[in-house]
Amino acid sequence: MCSTRRDFLRQSLLILPPIALSASLFPSTAWGAQSSGGTVINVRDKGAKGDGVHDDTSAFQAAVDALPPSGGTVTVPSGNYIIDAMRSINLRSNMLLQLAPDATLTAIPNNSPRSHVIKVWNANNVRITGGRIVGERNEHSGAGGEWGYGINIQSSNHVRVSDMHISDCWGDGIWIGALGPDGHATPSTDVTIDRVVSTDNRRQGLSIGPVDGVVIMNSTFSNSDGTKPMSGIDIEPQAQGLARNITIDHCIISGNHGTGMEIHYNVSNVTIKNCTFRNNQGYGLLTVDSPSNLTITDNVITNNGLVGLVIAGQTTHVKATGNTLTGNSARYARRIANALASPAALANVQKRELRVDAGTSDVSVTSTKFSQ
Repeated sequence: MCSTRRDFLRQSLLILPPIALSASLFPSTAWGAQSSGGTVINVRDKGAKGDGVHDDTSAFQAAVDALPPSGGTVTVPSGNYIIDAMRSINLRSNMLLQLAPDATLTAIPNNSPRSHVIKVWNANNVRITGGRIVGERNEHSGAGGEWGYGINIQSSNHVRVSDMHISDCWGDGIWIGALGPDGHATPSTDVTIDRVVSTDNRRQGLSIGPVDGVVIMNSTFSNSDGTKPMSGIDIEPQAQGLARNITIDHCIISGNHGTGMEIHYNVSNVTIKNCTFRNNQGYGLLTVDSPSNLTITDNVITNNGLVGLVIAGQTTHVKATGNTLTGNSARYARRIANALASPAALANVQKRELRVDAGTSDVSVTSTKFSQ
């Protein structure tokens, strides 16, 4: 992360109590064998105990590796499966990893700056559905780093994650990105995240690096807290490559210690619609460092600590329409409290709800609802 970005985001942080995640947001799914091919392998048949004590990593990997090249399904019955995130569960192409709704993958505490409970690297046609992932942030014995992931998807195509609950990771709940050197990395393509809750992670609920074609829908990203940026969603390919053709639809981004969602450079063609950004301690939604071609429509941005919607840093080609901005900039509210009784009340409210900075271009903001 560049120093200018850290300086910009440092102003987003307030010390407020965390927002509890409603149990109603936890997704549920019917449990049954949804085969991704002809072969179905139960992790218990490969020696997994699911007793919350035994290290089940090798059994999971044995089940994955036993699938034929044509693909298949690895099923995970109810239980608490202990996973060594330093070794990870390495998924392969043409497979479904199907967890029972009450199956949990619990990471073994480590002291490493980097670890992964589930890795999807250089794979095609992968589905992950059901269950929970619990990271090891609360028992992590190291001090540095921010790369402890629940699910890490890199340089993979046609991946779908659904009906999962991910929490307490040392870094991000989910990372979607690329493998390879800056400017030449192979992006992930055609990735869908649906009905997922990612909460109480140390760095971010979801981070997106170089990608081409990502849909995030019906999901919640909340209560990120521990190391900056601490946002719900962060689109941050930086110099590694391009992030483009991304849709965020019907999501809740709430209670994060930093900004609700932030979008940085080397990002284009992003649509954010029908989402709620609430009770984040920084900005509700921030674009900075020259992203382009953004559509921001029919969202509710409310009760965030700083300005609700900020379009900044040479952002170009933005269409924002039909958004509702209310109760934002609690940090600044006292400064304009007296002005709210004056004829300039609406202008003052709008200033703390919406900010379009100099340096942006081709920005259209229409049909926006403000509170007084």
